[in-house]
Amino acid sequence: MSSYRRWAEDGGVALAVAALLIALIETSPTHVSVTTYTLALSSSLAITLRRRFPVTVLLFCLTCTVNVYIIDRPDIPIELPLLCALFSAMRYGHRLIGITSGAGYLLSMVVMNVFILPGHPAREEIQDRIMLLGWFVAAMILGEAARLREKRAAEQVRNQEETMRRQAGEERLRIARELHDSLTHSISVIKLHAGVAVHLARKRGEEVPESLLAIQEASGDAVRELRATLGVLRGTPDDNGLDRLTDLIERARGTGLPVRLTITGRQRRLPTEIDRAAYRIVQEALTNVTRHAEADSVDVQLDFDPRLLTVQVDDDGKATPAALPVPGVGLIGMRERITALGGSMSARPRENGGFRVRAELPVP
Repeated sequence: MSSYRRWAEDGGVALAVAALLIALIETSPTHVSVTTYTLALSSSLAITLRRRFPVTVLLFCLTCTVNVYIIDRPDIPIELPLLCALFSAMRYGHRLIGITSGAGYLLSMVVMNVFILPGHPAREEIQDRIMLLGWFVAAMILGEAARLREKRAAEQVRNQEETMRRQAGEERLRIARELHDSLTHSISVIKLHAGVAVHLARKRGEEVPESLLAIQEASGDAVRELRATLGVLRGTPDDNGLDRLTDLIERARGTGLPVRLTITGRQRRLPTEIDRAAYRIVQEALTNVTRHAEADSVDVQLDFDPRLLTVQVDDDGKATPAALPVPGVGLIGMRERITALGGSMSARPRENGGFRVRAELPVP
């Protein structure tokens, strides 16, 4: 339930109780003073705060009700606000103060009428209070029942969430097993055959084709990345971060792509998610350049601002401002990762040709 709806509901209950008390006072043959009016309305309107301050509202209503009875002793059910406050106190788990307040009020009424204030005979007074006791017991039972019902509902939600987490974990393990049994084996075979081909070429004294070296290097990277992904699926954290950025750039250079790294600002230790996201941004951008850009050079820039980490990758490839990029799965995943961290990202062609990926990540 929204906060606005809760306030509206509590305000409606308070106004209804206040209107009922006023109607009962106006139709009662017993004259009441302005003080009684004020106390009755104050205790009724205090019900608006019964969710936020249940104990305070209960004690306030108790005090107002006792004073009303001492001042005028009206023959109307002035305990209505007190009953509402008692219900709320029991509902939110304040059982001791609720039972004590209810029993104390009833006992004090008997003592005042029988021993202090002139009034009904003791027998009639006790009978009247026994009838009122039923209302107090009903309010406490209803409040306790509401508390138990909400507790069971919360436990049911927690159980459902736990079941969903367990099912998600089992599904991740199943996917990890499938990837390990199929994809890892296939990539390992590719890496093995590429390595054998490179070895035989070198053994015969032949020049190893760059494409074959690139296949060997890319298959090794794929195996490493797949193992990292399997580790994430199995619950092992991904340990790739900016401390491995140099290795990533060297592997990109090994494919024949000139990459220049520029770091500005004061480098410092970053939160794990920020550090990992920055690495993945550069990795995905370099992968896209290698596959699609046909670039002659790439600039990777990291700017460490006190509250912001900026990651920018520029290439001088074939992209033009007139060609709107079609975001692939990699760019979409990158944007989702950055957005989840409260950052922003842009990926578009540069005005003078080439492509730019720029991400800004807030650093706490």
